Amino acid sequence: MKRSEIPSLDDLRAFQTVARLGSVRAAAAELALTHGAVSRRVSKLSADLGLRLLEADGRGVRLTSDGVKLAEATGKAFHLITDALAEIRSSSTPIPIILSCERSLAMRWLIPRLSGFQDRYPDVEVHLSTGGGGLDFARDRVTLAIRRLDFLVDPEWTIIRLMPERVGPVMLPSLRKRFESGDYVALGSRTRPDAWEAWLDAHMDAPRPRTTQLLDHHFLMAEAALGGLGVALAPQAIAADDVANGRLEAPLGFDRDGTDYGLIHPKSIIVSTGLSALRDWLTAESERSFKRQVLETT
Repeated sequence: MKRSEIPSLDDLRAFQTVARLGSVRAAAAELALTHGAVSRRVSKLSADLGLRLLEADGRGVRLTSDGVKLAEATGKAFHLITDALAEIRSSSTPIPIILSCERSLAMRWLIPRLSGFQDRYPDVEVHLSTGGGGLDFARDRVTLAIRRLDFLVDPEWTIIRLMPERVGPVMLPSLRKRFESGDYVALGSRTRPDAWEAWLDAHMDAPRPRTTQLLDHHFLMAEAALGGLGVALAPQAIAADDVANGRLEAPLGFDRDGTDYGLIHPKSIIVSTGLSALRDWLTAESERSFKRQVLETT
């Protein structure tokens, strides 16, 4: 096949992602594109090839026989490219491990502990980036990611569960009486705008706030609680260190919300010595941290 006869790689990737996930909407979320953009790329690919690749199936889509053949071929091709790049990179000068972590978890849990890994493994270079939700490891150039597992995960990922998500109200000790009387501001995050409502529905005996204020991120909410602006409904991992040192208190403890934080990397990745060390350290550190948090709040 001549180079001019090969369809756009962007169109092929959009089609392969739809085929793998079985949904244009899910593919759009993974590729960080709009639903319409993914649909246009798949339609353009079909037109360029003169083949019908997908057909409607209820609210979703399914592959035609030609689509099945192309999906298998593109899946193998992208895996070959990924493996080849990984092999080339691993055989050349060691490159930094790019660790992606949700912003608030990075600031409140990971960064205060990461120096412990660097002291133990000074030759392993770790670069930290922040992000949330689904990601494309190749596109985003990420080696390893820590995510709250509240989104559709790729079956080609290896997932190690780090700790369950547990949430509860935290406040300055001086605000305890105002909390118990209901004379308090409920601090929440715009990333989970309904969290307070769900928590109060599950704790009918808990005092109701006089008003609710949402901040952009959980780390801002935690800082607002430390500044005495109100009572934060905080993930335990975000507030645990401040509860442990007495800066904040959690009088009603923390409850599981049904999700977990996970350590994620592609199954196809070549696990270097440094990556293996970081993965093991993160797993052990989360186990120690979570056990300590449970003991401190029970």
